[in-house]
Amino acid sequence: MLEEFKKFIMRGNVIDLAVAVVIGAAFTAIVNSLVADIITPALLSPVMELLDVKELENVMWHNIKYGKFLASIINFVIVGFVLFMIIRTMNKVQERMDKKKAVEAAAEPVVVVEPVLTKEEVLLSEIRDLLKEKK
Repeated sequence: MLEEFKKFIMRGNVIDLAVAVVIGAAFTAIVNSLVADIITPALLSPVMELLDVKELENVMWHNIKYGKFLASIINFVIVGFVLFMIIRTMNKVQERMDKKKAVEAAAEPVVVVEPVLTKEEVLLSEIRDLLKEKK
C-alpha cells in the first residue's frame, strides 16, 4: 500500500498539480493586491467616499456585505482576463514555432542513404546474380 501511495504521489500529474496550486496561491495574492490597492482606490474612490467607506469589503447594506462580493467579482474578472492573455500569448508562440518547424522541415533536403552491405551480403548478392544468369 505504501508503494502504491508513493507511485501515486510521484506521478507527474500530481506534482504538476501541486506546483499549479502554489503558483495559483501566489498569483491570487498579486491579484488581490491589484484590486484592493490599485483598482478599487482608482475606480471606486468617488463611490466609496459617498458611502464613507475606506475598503470595498466593508460596504454593507442591512448587514449584507455586498462590497466583499463586488471585490470578489472584480478579482474573478481580472484573473480571467490575465489567464486569457497568457493562454492567448502561449497559443501564438506555439503557432509560430509550429510554422517555423514546418518551414524548416520543408526546406530540409531528403537524403536517401544507401544501406552499407556487409561482405556476406555482397557475396550472397553475387551468388544470386550468377544463379539468375544460369537460368
